[in-house]
Amino acid sequence: MSIEIKNLSYVYMQNTPFEKKALNNVNITFNDGEFIALIGHTGSGKSTLIQHINGLLKPTEGQVIIDNVDIFSKEVKLTEIRKEVGLVFQYPEYQLFEETIEKDIAFGPKNLGLNDEDVLQRVKKSMQIVGLDYDTYKEVSPFELSGGQKRRVAIAGVVAMEPKVLILDEPTAGLDPHGRDEILGRIKDLHNEYNMTIILVSHSMEDVAKIADKIFVMSNGECCLNGTPREVFKEVEILEQVGLGVPQVTYLIRELNKKGFDLPEDIYTIDQAKEVLSKLLLK
Repeated sequence: MSIEIKNLSYVYMQNTPFEKKALNNVNITFNDGEFIALIGHTGSGKSTLIQHINGLLKPTEGQVIIDNVDIFSKEVKLTEIRKEVGLVFQYPEYQLFEETIEKDIAFGPKNLGLNDEDVLQRVKKSMQIVGLDYDTYKEVSPFELSGGQKRRVAIAGVVAMEPKVLILDEPTAGLDPHGRDEILGRIKDLHNEYNMTIILVSHSMEDVAKIADKIFVMSNGECCLNGTPREVFKEVEILEQVGLGVPQVTYLIRELNKKGFDLPEDIYTIDQAKEVLSKLLLK
């Protein structure tokens, strides 16, 4: 599903003393099957933007066009759009509420009107995708799980709806390094196996560097920079001006070059750095 955001602006509490412009004439296109990272400091407009993509917020101005259809036109039912565009909020485990993991994941598919057999198949499939064995966990209360496991159950509940687009707002927030790597690995596997369009909102440059195909940088309600990770992380000064940075390994390479080394400055992952430094040591 291609997503085109055209001239999108949004004002919170419009025509009140508390009016605040959160988005200002944003123009972005997400292509089908891409793994997108949306980055920016707090208050840059990231969360406001993604809530327009499945119709939770209605634009003050502009359009959101999905597969050539303006989702805010009168003819479109937003309930149908939300079946195709799944949104996982930050700290989604706080939305868990059922007695068992199976019931929690099944809640969404049941509300689609599916029969019991189809619901069960979706529950099993989504649990497998996030790395939870159905027979082991089906009767377990979600509140007995670790933070990372709860996060996986919450993501499975959205995946069970079988959306074509999956949006995740800071899915690793609050997790330890092991839990973070586990969740990111599952999300990347999901993208690779099902060619699902994924939009990941993140503050972590290291996470983004490892898994994104394209990066869009938000600042003051506008998209100020976009491109591949290699293209975006070259723009160190721009990223620092908007309160961000680049992966630590990129800073390391820049410091080594200041010491007299001649290393490529478009290195942004540890694996890339290992390869370059290994060749240097073998010379």
